[in-house]
Amino acid sequence: MIGLLLTIGVAVAGFVVARNFVRQRLRFVDGIRSPFAPLVAGVAVALITWPLAILPVITTGLCAVLGIGAGLGTRSGVKALRSGD
Repeated sequence: MIGLLLTIGVAVAGFVVARNFVRQRLRFVDGIRSPFAPLVAGVAVALITWPLAILPVITTGLCAVLGIGAGLGTRSGVKALRSGD
């Protein structure tokens, strides 16, 4: 049960942080509008957090879920930029 809550929390945190970062910091960067930007962001976050998997609570699956959340948050932030929000 704790693992499921931790996974959901990490996914939501990755999504929210990535979306806010894109909307606030990267709004004037043209490269963020590339269709590959969410993929690059998700893979980068997963690879950066992968060494943390040596800790007992954090697994490689949790790192992958964080990367997926960051990628989806990046995509959502780019959509928000395009719509003018």
